[in-house]
Amino acid sequence: MTDQFITPPFGVLFDMDGVIIDSNPFHKICLERFFKKHQIYLSEANLVQRVYGRRNVEWIPYVFGRSLTPEEIQQYAEEKEQMFRKLYKDAIQPVEGLSEFLARLQEARIPCAIATSAPKANLNFTLSHTHLGHFFQAVIYDEMVANGKPNPEVYLKAASTIGLPPKKCLVFEDSLSGIEAGKEAGCIVIGITTSHSYQELHRADLTIDNFTQLKPTTLQPLFNNIKQH
Repeated sequence: MTDQFITPPFGVLFDMDGVIIDSNPFHKICLERFFKKHQIYLSEANLVQRVYGRRNVEWIPYVFGRSLTPEEIQQYAEEKEQMFRKLYKDAIQPVEGLSEFLARLQEARIPCAIATSAPKANLNFTLSHTHLGHFFQAVIYDEMVANGKPNPEVYLKAASTIGLPPKKCLVFEDSLSGIEAGKEAGCIVIGITTSHSYQELHRADLTIDNFTQLKPTTLQPLFNNIKQH
């Protein structure tokens, strides 16, 4: 066995919603139904800044505009997430090119992890329906961190779990708060336009539409080029 297989040159950290699965349109439908039921009215700007890409424990008290008990937050969170899983279960599929990209990363022995703000139930739902779990050496989800994105904790923890420093990790993100989290962690961040435009994802080091545009053999030169700037 050669040294390159003992110590991989870099690792890859994936957000889940909008990166592994194109689920955000379904989350948006569920949020609209949830807000209508509870007579909550938010602008699109508030949704982008305070809801999308955030943990349930953070956005739920915000949208209700009052202090909630942990039990109330959990009840509202499960109400919304059950709605999402029921709506999305027959439509769920990986983002275009992801399955092939993960297989190539595995062949190249590049370690991969999921770092998501989603709850464990949604992570399990995603992996059971997409059958992608065997590609990931680690999974970090909502209940495993104290601070949600844009705090970098989830990416710092994911990098540590696969045994690499953040500066040797690439992050794939679709949300503005997630891109900020990846950058704050010290990772290279690649934005994916499932939820925002190229212009909106301007803080990312590189932006793509889907995974058909990347190959593992292109990632190391990209990594080196970005780190030199």
